[in-house]
Amino acid sequence: MFKKLKPHFGKLGIILVAAIILLVGSDLLTKYLEEQFFWNAKIIPGFIEIKSGVHNPGCAFSFLDENPEIGQPVLITLTFLFLAVLIFGFIFIPNRFVIFKVAVTLLISGAVGNLYDRLFMPFYVRDWFGLNMFGNMAYCNFADFWIVIGAVLAIIDLMFLNEWAVFPLTKSAKAAQAKKKEEENANRLGENAAETEISEAEAETQSPEEKSLNEDKTYE
Repeated sequence: MFKKLKPHFGKLGIILVAAIILLVGSDLLTKYLEEQFFWNAKIIPGFIEIKSGVHNPGCAFSFLDENPEIGQPVLITLTFLFLAVLIFGFIFIPNRFVIFKVAVTLLISGAVGNLYDRLFMPFYVRDWFGLNMFGNMAYCNFADFWIVIGAVLAIIDLMFLNEWAVFPLTKSAKAAQAKKKEEENANRLGENAAETEISEAEAETQSPEEKSLNEDKTYE
């Protein structure tokens, strides 16, 4: 299987790498500016706000924020593994899967943005954007948004849009899956025809006694 893998980069890859740089840069820049200028604002009181100095020792939306001395090394290790898988996919997934590669781009950008904080900040990630979730304010940053948007986009693409879709809704996805079924049926027919030819060739080489014995077995 791995022998069939080959890199897919080209113009799309260059554009997406540039997008990764911009997305990571925007995340780190907003974190820096928040620290320098102490952003504080209530955009929609009780629902959306910006708050300076929020330090999250966990991951997205304050998840796994207890015991950062243990949690941070675990999160850093998992992030490196996560990035390795994403970068592998980014390189080897064919460019015709544009939406999925965009989703991977977002996931890489978010992972790198928060990984920078975990490596260079003392056991925390800098958050500044507050959003009311289920009655409580959860604070996050642009990197968290890239991860969430990328994950949602990847799920939608795999479920409904591309040629691997579980429930294909687009014409291209339906056509690709129909073509794949036709190829599988053609291969199956070819295999059956080959087996039939082999059986007939074997039968021609048999002696009269062997043919008579096989016929007797068939009638039995």
